[in-house]
Amino acid sequence: MNQRVISGAIALLAGVILNFIGDRLLGVKIELFYGLSTFSFAWMLDVFFLPFLVGLLVAWIFGRGAKWLSYFPPLIVRCASYAQIAYITGYPHGSNLNPLGWWGFYVILAMEASGIGGILGEVLIKNVYGRSAGTIQAGKEALPNKEV
Repeated sequence: MNQRVISGAIALLAGVILNFIGDRLLGVKIELFYGLSTFSFAWMLDVFFLPFLVGLLVAWIFGRGAKWLSYFPPLIVRCASYAQIAYITGYPHGSNLNPLGWWGFYVILAMEASGIGGILGEVLIKNVYGRSAGTIQAGKEALPNKEV
């Protein structure tokens, strides 16, 4: 098997595990709506900061191309959590399951935060900037030296 595929699978799995554990530690389920008390500081950490850390972790493990791979761990965790609440455990008294439109909006926010973490992880951790292998490294001159 290709080394790139293996490192991608490991990065994806590590991102999913970090996101899952972070959700459990924060005790927030963005799939549930409790009224205005839903939108707490822990909820914001769960939607914005935790996926950002997941993106950084994916970039640290995978390297070049992590900006694309980092979108998937929050999507996987959020879909599994929504399906678990909708079909297996049900939702607790005093809460409602978010409609798919609102839930999708929250998932997109989490995925974008993870994507930002993936991009910054590529640039800061792996010292990579650009699209192809011939592009410059971050921190070096952007223009070639021209002798006049």
